[in-house]
Amino acid sequence: MTTRILYNADCPICNAEICHYQRYAAARGIPFGFDDLNTVDPAPYGVTADQAARRLHVLHDGQVIAGVDAFVVIWRMMPRYRPLAWVVSRPLILPLSRMIYDRVLAPILYRMHLRRQAKATG
Repeated sequence: MTTRILYNADCPICNAEICHYQRYAAARGIPFGFDDLNTVDPAPYGVTADQAARRLHVLHDGQVIAGVDAFVVIWRMMPRYRPLAWVVSRPLILPLSRMIYDRVLAPILYRMHLRRQAKATG
């Protein structure tokens, strides 16, 4: 089964990370699918485009997973990143990672996204 990743290709940070994952997965035959929220309907992920722009989403084994937990799903499937997935999944680190991503990193990236959109529409 393919794991699908919904990401914002218009975000330079998000795009750079996902492009790295694309190259890594392609070189190793890891079955990822990549969906740019700017070119696909995010409905299969159960989110709107705006919700998708707020955090990373993954469709894995029929389940939608978002935020840090989505990164953990991705990392577990990539041998080089399995140790990172293991560390981030630890009982004390996972809640802290979620808090930092949800309250700091994702909001910063989302505000940058909104600024890019506003600038593009003039």
